[in-house]
Amino acid sequence: MAQVLAVVPQSGLEAVLVAVELVLEGMAPSGSISVEHVRNVLARLNNPVTPDQAETSLRLSQVPMADTARYDRLRPTHLDHLDGQEVGHA
Repeated sequence: MAQVLAVVPQSGLEAVLVAVELVLEGMAPSGSISVEHVRNVLARLNNPVTPDQAETSLRLSQVPMADTARYDRLRPTHLDHLDGQEVGHA
């Protein structure tokens, strides 16, 4: 509890009270809370609001396509050493 009170001079009493209330609302079944959890909630409360996305006239010329097999093609296989070629990764 003393560690939570030690945060008051930096964040303010009202902010700490709000953070503790939020932590208590979502308390784990064990019934314990930690100062790290309170600090985390305080940090999230004090985060600046994310700005809206900027308007732009840029458009994609190619649609992004997921190709997970690409990584398998880059990885050396057990047959690579048979043909005597060195595998390049760059």
